[in-house]
Amino acid sequence: MKRFPQANRIGRHTLILLACGVLWPMVGCGPSYQDHWRHAQDALAEGHYGLARHFLEECNQRRPRRIEVLHDLGICSLRLAKDKFSRSNNPAALRELDAAIGYFSNALDMSPGHTPSLQGLNTAYEMKGQFDEALDKVAWAAKFVGPSAKQYLLLASELEERGDQDGALLRYRQAVAMEPDNANAHAAFAKFLLRVPNETAAVQHMLAAYRADPANTWVSSELAARNALPPPTKPSSAP
Repeated sequence: MKRFPQANRIGRHTLILLACGVLWPMVGCGPSYQDHWRHAQDALAEGHYGLARHFLEECNQRRPRRIEVLHDLGICSLRLAKDKFSRSNNPAALRELDAAIGYFSNALDMSPGHTPSLQGLNTAYEMKGQFDEALDKVAWAAKFVGPSAKQYLLLASELEERGDQDGALLRYRQAVAMEPDNANAHAAFAKFLLRVPNETAAVQHMLAAYRADPANTWVSSELAARNALPPPTKPSSAP
């Protein structure tokens, strides 16, 4: 039997999806929105971003301006941009980044507090070298949307990358003050404090993170390395 190397490269499941795209019109019953959405997620999982975008665009035509579709379209454009940069096709990569910015911006128009789209937009701006635009968007979201610990953590990270340690410190403090039981916020603050460095303060936030989420492996391993891991709590005996 003759073998087809191309089939091995793109995956059997992807070939089935492509065949379905040809056969559906012939049999007279088109796929539903859910069909397209499911196939898009399968293609994303396989790393076939061009194919995923095809199905997502079909979703967008059937039910326009859905946040999850716009976000995933933005992700496809980001991934395709990275691939084109790796192939030194910079003009095509920049076009993909512009498309990603459009998709993420439309998602944020629908829901300004959608953190995954904000993070995607931030990445797209940074890949284009538009660092001020990235910082401005995150700062605006932290001020006017919510705000939430996630927004402040994202802003803190942006400020730290640009060398503004004082600004980053303030935003990390705001994040843990806003959500004192948020283990991720305390862990992120602890990592920042280790980089400053201020190990004493970092350990305090590790302990706060551990109290909020003892299953956090990074926190528990860092505390154990410093002999600061609290002893396990004994379950209370039944009366």
